Amino acid sequence: MHNQGTTKKDINKLIEFRQAIYANALLARRDALFDLLDALLSAGPVSSFAMLSQTDQFRRKWSSLYAAVEDGVLDSNWLRCFLGHQVPQQGICVFPIDGSPWPRPRSRVLDDRQYVYQATSDVNGGTVTIGYPYSLLEWCAEPHSSWSLPVDVRRVPSTHTAQEVGAEQIKALANARIAYVEALDIIAADGKYGNAGFLRSVKGLRCGILARLRCDRVLCGPAPPPTGKKGRPRVHGARFAFKEPETWSTPDEVIELEDPCWGQVRLERWNRLHEKKGADVPYAVIRANVHLERSQPPAALWLAWLSPDPLPGSITVTVETIWRAYISRWSVEAGIHFRKETLGWTMPRFQTKEAGDRWTELTAIACWLLYLARPMVADTPLPWQKLQ
Repeated sequence: MHNQGTTKKDINKLIEFRQAIYANALLARRDALFDLLDALLSAGPVSSFAMLSQTDQFRRKWSSLYAAVEDGVLDSNWLRCFLGHQVPQQGICVFPIDGSPWPRPRSRVLDDRQYVYQATSDVNGGTVTIGYPYSLLEWCAEPHSSWSLPVDVRRVPSTHTAQEVGAEQIKALANARIAYVEALDIIAADGKYGNAGFLRSVKGLRCGILARLRCDRVLCGPAPPPTGKKGRPRVHGARFAFKEPETWSTPDEVIELEDPCWGQVRLERWNRLHEKKGADVPYAVIRANVHLERSQPPAALWLAWLSPDPLPGSITVTVETIWRAYISRWSVEAGIHFRKETLGWTMPRFQTKEAGDRWTELTAIACWLLYLARPMVADTPLPWQKLQ
């Protein structure tokens, strides 16, 4: 069914995307993988992996469903570069980075399983599970919406940390989009990335790095100028403790605004602060206070901002720009939930971790196809669902 807003350009873009995926991303078991992708898009909420073989779009026997994932080959490097080019080439583009587990607690012979944090009852009363951690770098397609489109999804092996894999993903994105000088790409990261070790690994890229900081951090100001006296020059400046306002210097930038969602907001920014063991990685610190009209406002949000190199000349980055980029990252949570609950990302129980990787990439492609097909379908919500 076509909407009135459907244009020939929208249809052609979807066709070109599908053709590119078929011709370049799928290297082995191409037809079976493409049929599986179409079956995934038309089945609605996936009740079981095997039931995808019963849809009209999957034209093979059910055993080909598993053979496609277990024996198929996808060009992951090409796919990451291709998806990076689908993001707009101008303006501010926000890329949340986060992690999500694929629980496999009962697959005892599966290779390279790890203890992964998750709110589950598998191990230790509901704090960890056993399975595979995945690192997800995504694009916030629309502000104030739940559309989060995967750009780079990788399994974190036991020989690496999530921060190391995340740094590799960010570098790959920066290289793929290096020619887009009019675009400001902002990586919005959670608290586990808010440290000098991670920021050092991504310093100097064309992407701006934005990470949440713990509210009990203690940083240092810029080193004072040399005094000319003998001895080693000072490396650290004045103490800056988040929980001690008397240690704060005068902010380099202050903005107060009224937001329809966040109420009265006060944003403060201090430039060139650093950690005790990270004097070589100075960054800006942002303090965001929201809902100031309440008698008891929520605790302030602290953020670290590492500016890109170089900064696009056509874009002015203020403390409000940085704050709004971070609050846009919430859509990655909705995107992960959609992939798990509707597309059945973590439902199958494959025999190898490589098959899980291929299925993960297929669900990522499916998200893009659904997003591109939106102008061509009519929204038909159930009576209790909100019309978009």
